[in-house]
Amino acid sequence: MTTLSVFLPAYNEAPNVRRAVEHVSSVAQGIGADYEIIVVNDGSRDGTGDVVREMIPEVPNLRLVEHFPNRGYGGALKAGFAASTGDLVAFVPADNQFDFREISRFLDQISQADIVSGYRADRQDHLVRKLNALGWNLVVRVLFGYLCRDIDCGFKLIRREVIEHVPVESDGAMIDTELLAGARARGYRIAEVPVTHLPRVAGEATGANVRVILRAFRDLIRFRVRLTGELRAEKRLSRQG
Repeated sequence: MTTLSVFLPAYNEAPNVRRAVEHVSSVAQGIGADYEIIVVNDGSRDGTGDVVREMIPEVPNLRLVEHFPNRGYGGALKAGFAASTGDLVAFVPADNQFDFREISRFLDQISQADIVSGYRADRQDHLVRKLNALGWNLVVRVLFGYLCRDIDCGFKLIRREVIEHVPVESDGAMIDTELLAGARARGYRIAEVPVTHLPRVAGEATGANVRVILRAFRDLIRFRVRLTGELRAEKRLSRQG
């Protein structure tokens, strides 16, 4: 039987995390697969970890992974990948801006793909975040070709094989690009499904921070160089083998 890991990266999401975990748990219990739920508390300062610890006796198959200080979104995803044990790994943020019931769309597509990436059909963010995303997607497309229409959508489903064979290093906002571009360059298949994007009703988004954006663009250029080197090295090893 296929096993499913679902992890929720969380940074200062104390007002949201209980509802998010309860929602994921309710959906996961109806999927008909062995599953685990992992909350990655990324150095929160607002008691997010305490909320999850209180829930562990109540919620089946729930685990908490914590690191301090905050490592950034990429650091949280890497911790989630490392902690996950399932054949399939899904991640969705703890901010309640996605409807996890739509995981059924991802599971329908995963038989024909290695990564299923959501795209926000009606993105509920303010204009600055939308413009940042547009610019980022255009730059990524210039450097790596078309990967998907909403690279940084935080709702994805991935086969374990991809996690094991595609190295990701970024601790910041570039990690989705690393994952998708690295997977595509190695021949893995990427599918897309539309997902509902809901307005944030509690907590504060961090992704539009100017320093985060500038660091991501810097890291993007470095990754382009690194990926070329990785592929050359892998090709040499393949020839030697």
